[in-house]
Amino acid sequence: MKTSKSQLLLFILGCTLLVSSCDILNQVVSTVDQSGGKLTTDQVAQGLKEALKVGTDAAVKKLNATDGYFLDKIVKINLPPETEELIKYAKKVPGIDKLIEDVILQINRSAEDAAKQAAPIFVNAITSMTIADAWGILNGADTAATDYLREKTFNQLVSLYRPPVKNSLDKPIVAGVSASQSWNQLTKKWNLFAGSIAGKLLGVKQINYPLDEYVTKQALRGLFIKVADQEKLIRTDINARTSDLLRKVFGNRVQK
Repeated sequence: MKTSKSQLLLFILGCTLLVSSCDILNQVVSTVDQSGGKLTTDQVAQGLKEALKVGTDAAVKKLNATDGYFLDKIVKINLPPETEELIKYAKKVPGIDKLIEDVILQINRSAEDAAKQAAPIFVNAITSMTIADAWGILNGADTAATDYLREKTFNQLVSLYRPPVKNSLDKPIVAGVSASQSWNQLTKKWNLFAGSIAGKLLGVKQINYPLDEYVTKQALRGLFIKVADQEKLIRTDINARTSDLLRKVFGNRVQK
């Protein structure tokens, strides 16, 4: 029996609708997470916050360990920029080289000691943070959430983290001597030199710099670097997604 033109047209139309329906079905499936529900903006925001909390825990664990700061070239805390002249002319002041070494070791040990106090401060900031563009952050760079946290909370974290850092700087952690004591001894020796005839001829300046403010900012810088590393790991390695929420959110990127 011959197929009429109308039957042929109906057959073609049916195939077209079937293919179109399959495409639509595939699109729907691609926007549904493994639990069967569409990923919401609130879930994305909560997932980003959880990733930051996981990153904070990992960062604190690494940096709170002995040499967590001191032997890590990326986060190691050196002397403030204000000591540039001191370092340049260190050879002209007897005993100052050893003091420089002592201070660098002690401020890093202090940062390592203070790191354990960072977790609750970070978590509180993360929990109370409003994420304005959750999807944009989720689908952004590998460290987009950490960058957002830094932008929104850094000044607040400096104020909150400075007291525990100062407390650690005042502890006699290394050989019964605190970083603050060694810093005061170093700057006192330098300032005497700066006020001498030789110092005046060289035109060097005295140092009157709050060590705790500098170390706090540098310690936070290191923490943010390590949080960012963990965020990148969560985004790129499914084994780093340690909860259902992390697997759901970061397994469904680029969905809107």
